[in-house]
Amino acid sequence: MHTPDEQRFRRGLLAAFAAYTAWGLMPFFFKALGGVNAWEIIMHRVIWAIPVLLLFLLYRDGRALWQKLRLTRRQIAWLGVSSLLIGANWLLFVWAVVNDRVLATSLGYFINPLMNVAFGRLFLGERMGSIQKWAVALAAGGTTFLALYLGQPPWVSLAMALSFALYGLVRKRLDVGPMTGLLWENLLLLAPALAYLAWAAQHQTLSFLHLGTGTDVLLMLSGLATVLPLIWFNVAVQKLTLTTLGFIQYLAPSMTFLLAVFLWKEPFTLGHAVAFGCIWTALLMVSLAPLRRRQAPLPVNE
Repeated sequence: MHTPDEQRFRRGLLAAFAAYTAWGLMPFFFKALGGVNAWEIIMHRVIWAIPVLLLFLLYRDGRALWQKLRLTRRQIAWLGVSSLLIGANWLLFVWAVVNDRVLATSLGYFINPLMNVAFGRLFLGERMGSIQKWAVALAAGGTTFLALYLGQPPWVSLAMALSFALYGLVRKRLDVGPMTGLLWENLLLLAPALAYLAWAAQHQTLSFLHLGTGTDVLLMLSGLATVLPLIWFNVAVQKLTLTTLGFIQYLAPSMTFLLAVFLWKEPFTLGHAVAFGCIWTALLMVSLAPLRRRQAPLPVNE
């Protein structure tokens, strides 16, 4: 027999692995939509996420949902900013996947936790220990080496890390639940999404209802593919310590890294080897430091 705490930990661990495994395998989903424009994929992702979120929140909160959705103008304005940031992050990810740049997405999400550390120091006044300073410097050095080796900065990776770090920064300062906030973000993007699809239909570039039933079903499932891992993640957050989640979060970019290099045979140069080596070392430094102090690491942004 397992104690209640053991059962809670096991369920949290299962939810965490489910969430990060789903995110790690997400490139398969979007590669299956390779014939669809990345912009259209994101618009469908926004539209079809709304009913999934509504059903989940109605099941979880019941009638209390409508009260939770009542926010101040300031909160809605900041959610408008966060919606643009997460939309940009989604677009970059999908564009990279359908254009055979999965390795760039892996690098971006490995950089992200270190950028969170730097943003915490710059914008939130959080203390930054010597180990964290060295870790950020090491990651910056590795990324700079890759830029010099390739002849240009890894713009996709940096833009993904920056957009997600800024998103986390905005959401951290808002007293709005993660799933409720995500619903608002998608609602705020709904009008532009519908306008884009109408424009695409008018210019005869719309893929939905034109590339076959399989493509249509996948586009409609993009909402579920967006929301379900976040539900699992929120379950994990409630049942696990942030220290445990801090280690598991590297599962997803590790999976995309392996898929990009060994399955899809994307170029992996000396510059990539140095950059990834520096960033992995930096992440290990940041992750192990809290264990020494017996403190939780910085929160992982959804």
